[in-house]
Amino acid sequence: MFPSNTFRCAVTALVIWASGATGSIAAGGAFARGCAARDMQIMSMLEISALSPEELNDALHMMIDARMTCFQGQVVDALAIYETIVRRLPAD
Repeated sequence: MFPSNTFRCAVTALVIWASGATGSIAAGGAFARGCAARDMQIMSMLEISALSPEELNDALHMMIDARMTCFQGQVVDALAIYETIVRRLPAD
């Protein structure tokens, strides 16, 4: 498990991001269908992963990159970033 402060920061960032993303989701929909589902899956995976604070920080930065890439309409590239995050998670 990772430190609770780090997790709270990640959840807070996700809530802020999600509240700002509502307009984009309603307007386009591509983010909601492709990226948002994968984003939520990876957030769940991060919750149970035994990552160091540095590894968690790197993963969260990559998630932000993936989100921004999705918002720019590059869904395939964003999904590739999400897959990179998954590959870096420790095996169970």
